[in-house]
Amino acid sequence: MPDITTIIAVIIMVVKVVVVTQVIFSLPMPLTWIERKIAGHIHVRLGPMRVGPHGILQPLADTIKLLFKEDITPAKADKFLYKIAPLVAMVPAFAVFVAIPFGGEFIVPFTDKVFTLYISDMNVGILYVLAIGGLSIYGIILGGWASNSKYALLGGLRSSAQMISYEVALSFAAIGVVMMTNSLSLVDMVKSQGDWFWQWNILYLPVGPVWFVIFMIASLAEINRIPFDLPEDEGTLAAGYHTEYSGMRFSFFMLYEYVAMVTVSCLAVVMFFGGWSAPIDFREFEVLTPITSISWIYGLFGIFWFVSKVAVFIYFFMWIRFTLPRYRYDQLMTIGWKILIPISIFNILLTGLMRIWA
Repeated sequence: MPDITTIIAVIIMVVKVVVVTQVIFSLPMPLTWIERKIAGHIHVRLGPMRVGPHGILQPLADTIKLLFKEDITPAKADKFLYKIAPLVAMVPAFAVFVAIPFGGEFIVPFTDKVFTLYISDMNVGILYVLAIGGLSIYGIILGGWASNSKYALLGGLRSSAQMISYEVALSFAAIGVVMMTNSLSLVDMVKSQGDWFWQWNILYLPVGPVWFVIFMIASLAEINRIPFDLPEDEGTLAAGYHTEYSGMRFSFFMLYEYVAMVTVSCLAVVMFFGGWSAPIDFREFEVLTPITSISWIYGLFGIFWFVSKVAVFIYFFMWIRFTLPRYRYDQLMTIGWKILIPISIFNILLTGLMRIWA
């Protein structure tokens, strides 16, 4: 029989998984409303206003519509692959959150138990995120191929080429951060950046800002956001790889893209902006001296700072969508292979030299 400590540890782990899963599943609905309102304000209009106060119930109305919408399957499609493709694209997007640290550690009040605000501290966390996140490509390829439509097939091939191409630059950016922090663990990446904003990797001059720009450009292409949303170029390929999808199956592809946007926002915060750390170390001030690194108050502050930073990046992605035009496909590939990758290789050499001289 397991002892009480093991049972408590298992219960805590289950609670963490359930809470994180529920939060991530519930994020796309409010994000669709927020994105529409941001688009409205950028375009000097109101955005959704009809369903609920300021249109806040619009995502619920959309969900009801998708649930009752006819689920169409093309007659000559590979029905098995056609039906599982949205799940193959969506599940990896959720699985990466196992390794994302939303906060640090703190002692539970009135006990000596240490509670961690992440599910798992993997010693190869960044490799896990890149590997599992990359599996979503298979869902997109399967969706395009199994639909038995030339438009969907071309959209799937174009999507896979784009995502695979920009994964190279994205991986180089991750390698640069690993070199700066000497760890593959996402938790260690946060801890290595210190408690002051000038210690964050974004200010690891001169290579930090370059890695951040490469990471952000590659992330935009990886999650199919404008100006790199060629997989959904409705003007030339009907609607890309999900042309033949409708109802909830179509919504699963959209769910994947919104969750992927949250994922890369979390990674940007963890890798370059100190994760859950505040811009300044409040513990240095006498009035906050009782707040230690493992106090529960400091743990709650960590969640606040992490969520706030992620929200800024989500807004940034939405702002970019309604500001920049779409690239042509040849331009997209030129940026990935002829610009980002050569700069990444040079920056790796420069980062290595700086680590040797440090």
